[in-house]
Amino acid sequence: QVQLVESGGGLVEPGGSLRLSCVVSGNTDRVYAMGWYPQAPGKQRELVAQITSVGMITYGDSVKGRFTISRDNAKNTVYLQMDNLKPEDTAVYYCNAEVGTRNYWGQGTQVTVSS
Repeated sequence: QVQLVESGGGLVEPGGSLRLSCVVSGNTDRVYAMGWYPQAPGKQRELVAQITSVGMITYGDSVKGRFTISRDNAKNTVYLQMDNLKPEDTAVYYCNAEVGTRNYWGQGTQVTVSS
């Protein structure tokens, strides 16, 4: 049984920062790529940042230069540092992890950027 638990969301003003965390627990012998997928109301989830087990990183165009993804393999945790947040970043942020041959999702954490 694999579980993903996100934390760190909240309400922030435009230009502010938040740091999201996602912990993978359970059968975590083979945790490969981990990523963050925001989903705004009425829209599909889209990848904004992904990091592989060896540290290869991909960012979506909308967050390049503002978001930074990192991971601690010893803690099976992935982080998303979000700086210079914009109202259009408002969404539920879901964590995804490839564990073995399967993909798992967390329950999501709400990020709201508003003045």
